[in-house]
Amino acid sequence: MATATHHIVGPRNSAATNPAAGQTAQSANLSYVPQEHEPVLATELIDVLDPRPGETFVDCTFGGGGHSRLVSDRIGSDGELIAVDRDPASEERWSEFAAHAASRTRFLRADFVAALEGLRGEGVRPDGIVFDLGMSSMQVDAWERGFSYSYDAPLDMRMDPTQSLSAATVVNDWPQDRLANVIRELGEERRAGSIAREITKRRPIETTAQLVTAIKAAIPPSERFGRGHPAKRTFQAIRIAVNGELDALDHALPLAWALLPTGGRLGAISFHSLEDRRVKRFLVDRARGCICPPELPVCVCGREPEAELLTKRPIAPGPEEIERNPRASSAHFRAALKIREAEDAG
Repeated sequence: MATATHHIVGPRNSAATNPAAGQTAQSANLSYVPQEHEPVLATELIDVLDPRPGETFVDCTFGGGGHSRLVSDRIGSDGELIAVDRDPASEERWSEFAAHAASRTRFLRADFVAALEGLRGEGVRPDGIVFDLGMSSMQVDAWERGFSYSYDAPLDMRMDPTQSLSAATVVNDWPQDRLANVIRELGEERRAGSIAREITKRRPIETTAQLVTAIKAAIPPSERFGRGHPAKRTFQAIRIAVNGELDALDHALPLAWALLPTGGRLGAISFHSLEDRRVKRFLVDRARGCICPPELPVCVCGREPEAELLTKRPIAPGPEEIERNPRASSAHFRAALKIREAEDAG
């Protein structure tokens, strides 16, 4: 199959001005833990989005390529799979994937907002667009990337190791109030104030183990058990802040929807409520028709639905999948079919 690689990246800020960031960037490129990747909700995604021979699909979060491989098998040699990821390690995996892909394929190394904008500029109208949000299991298992509270590693958490902002900057340089707001809003952590205060008191914090110790010290012993690892919510918040994940999703969803032609399908797998609420709100809004006040006897707004929801409720993994892959337990899949173009509205 013919393959191509395109790099669409924003400005690259050198880590040379930040010794801690430079140290993290160096370690982030040391290795990548190889392992078999099992895509989450794979059967459900394929059944709902129904890729067909000859279609074009965009996988906005290529990761380990699990969903891409299944889509590629369905669209076949006349179809095209466009893989997107900002992580250079994913580009290496795509090279292996492309050698055996059933369809034509190309790779865009970029965040999905930049990639979708680039595709819009090309005039691409894909039949399906897929998001598998959050971090991939391989990023978690690459200890030197600093995503996990289970390994001692430099504070990093960057999905794109070329960007300057890292977890080290957030943890050590951001004011206490800003750090508390991030932990509260992006981690939904009720002890955000105490955690931010303890982190500030212990600065400089250089490793994930030191950060975990600070978080545990800020949480009363009676609350350290029964709701998962005490550092889980704070690590989530810092990772989201470092990578701008929610802002990117807010920009990407309307971009992706605009690219789809009538009959196109959009699907997204999310792993926490902050993502899932955004996906739900976006798709439900596109599926909504008249928005006139209920007291009006007839519709005067003229609004018609742009979407048909393919998932009335989010699809979650079953017990067998969770047993095979415990990390899938929080996943939710939502999807919609585009039934009309927005500009057709009266």
